Amino acid sequence: MAHVRLNGLSKSYGKVDVIRDVSLDIEDGEFVVLIGPSGCGKSTLLRMIAGLESISSGQLDIGGIPMNDVPPRDRGISMVFQSYALYPHMNSADNMSFSLRLAGEQEEKRRGKVERAADILGLGPYLDRLPRQLSGGQRQRVAMGRAIVRKPEVFLFDEPLSNLDAKLRVKMRAELKELHMKLKTTTIYVTHDQVEAMTLADRIVVLRDGMIEQIGTPLELYDNPKNAFVGAFLGSPTMNLLDLEVPADNPTMARFSDGETMRLAGPAQPGPATVGIRPESFSLGSEARDGHLRAEVVVVEPTGASTELVVRKAGQNITILSHERLSAKPGDTVWFAPDAGRTHAFPAGSAEL
Repeated sequence: MAHVRLNGLSKSYGKVDVIRDVSLDIEDGEFVVLIGPSGCGKSTLLRMIAGLESISSGQLDIGGIPMNDVPPRDRGISMVFQSYALYPHMNSADNMSFSLRLAGEQEEKRRGKVERAADILGLGPYLDRLPRQLSGGQRQRVAMGRAIVRKPEVFLFDEPLSNLDAKLRVKMRAELKELHMKLKTTTIYVTHDQVEAMTLADRIVVLRDGMIEQIGTPLELYDNPKNAFVGAFLGSPTMNLLDLEVPADNPTMARFSDGETMRLAGPAQPGPATVGIRPESFSLGSEARDGHLRAEVVVVEPTGASTELVVRKAGQNITILSHERLSAKPGDTVWFAPDAGRTHAFPAGSAEL
């Protein structure tokens, strides 16, 4: 295990700044997920830690040792890529042990490390198979086995599950979580999938335009986003971001353009505001009651365990997630009440992703 420290890391390609002054401490054995939209710099940052991209400025330490000028092979890291990068003419065991063979390790020791990794990953019956004889999930396990046999100080994962189908991704997420609990190796994981981030991470680092927007545990970021970007990026269905007006004479309320108001968690800055509220933070009714607002049903999406309802209120669409069986259909009128304690008032115009 190793402590990883990024101190003011930056990366530029000519005049284009891809990573800008990123500082981050990752503790021994911690599982940290880097997440953000395409082009935010998360994979570039991971490749800088791996030594596959040079560092324009700043300092990288792994285990307290400066790493800026250390070759990738000497950094004590193992990386698992989005593409499995397996040698097609080698069986699983040879793919997993290839780096050990290059390092001149004895065959008996190589075999012992491969068998240990295969036992951890459930690959025992597949060690003699070529990559083309394996499923996508099995190939990804072989790629992870290749990383495990080196006993690295740090695991780096670059969107390793993005090539798998939805059902297999769920299974592999659970296996990755279990693997980390067994090995307790410092892990840095890049993904664009916020569900992966929420389920795997000890802490999440949200990136935008090469800079850190917020760092915290999954629930800290989900419940207390520091801005509309973080609030909208984490969560599925995504957070509702409503353009409302906070009246100067009552800053604990926010007004829709039709004049109806909803209560906020606390006083907000008077004037235009972007109010965020999660889809599950509403109650529904079929008739007018105190605190309920009128809306028209636009879309009904039953998923079995829950129903996703899109309603239109004062020209804005609002997604409501209900765990009840609803009889509503498009065109119906419904009444909804936001949970005031779970609203977030952000500066107007701050919702752009």
